[in-house]
Amino acid sequence: MDLGLAGKRAVVAGASAGLGLGCAQALSAEGATVAIGSRSAERVAEAAATMDGATGIVGDVSTTEGAVAFVSDAAAALGGIDILVANAGGPPLGDFASTELDAYQSAIDLNLLSTVAMVHTAVPHMQTTGWGRIVAITSLSVRQPMGQLILSNTARAGVTGFLKTVATEIARDGITVNSLQPGSHATDRLIHAGFDLEEVAAATPTQSIGSAEDFGRVCAFLCSDAAKFITGAAIPVDGGANAALQ
Repeated sequence: MDLGLAGKRAVVAGASAGLGLGCAQALSAEGATVAIGSRSAERVAEAAATMDGATGIVGDVSTTEGAVAFVSDAAAALGGIDILVANAGGPPLGDFASTELDAYQSAIDLNLLSTVAMVHTAVPHMQTTGWGRIVAITSLSVRQPMGQLILSNTARAGVTGFLKTVATEIARDGITVNSLQPGSHATDRLIHAGFDLEEVAAATPTQSIGSAEDFGRVCAFLCSDAAKFITGAAIPVDGGANAALQ
């Protein structure tokens, strides 16, 4: 299937590794011109080298200022923006008892306000052309709160509400807004958190862990012409792990 992405200008945050990199590589494989971001100059250069014509941009999207600067720099490098993949790392693990009050603000900055800032900066570029795709990477914890992820549960639920609202307001401009809710994927975050990958796979209905490459292809489809009637959706990509009816 031709996804109609050849020549589209795609900006992917947090894309030096993991799910962000998987999305960037999938978009690049479909012919999009990609700009990717990371806080590490070395890591972003290595990641950009895996894609034809990709631009690596050093930026920190954990603050609104950094998020605006990253998207603005990417737009300048690409000559505009057609696709935004909003992504940032997860906040520290912890439950209610172990999480201090002041930790919530940094989590909200990282996983809520950074996406708000990126969307605010990217949308005007899309409105000038009458076409755009926004995909945010959130978490299955939005649908089904997870233990030891109270900061992520809280901040990402907020960004889901923001995205749903924005989707209804800018759909008339030819812009779709969706989020992907990953379950367990073989990324550094899952590995470094100390989870036993075999146990995680056994607890998943597919008896497997997701891959960044497959996740990226789902993202690329949402950015395609074929997905133009999908907006305001929050889609689990979790191997069936979500136990809720919706």
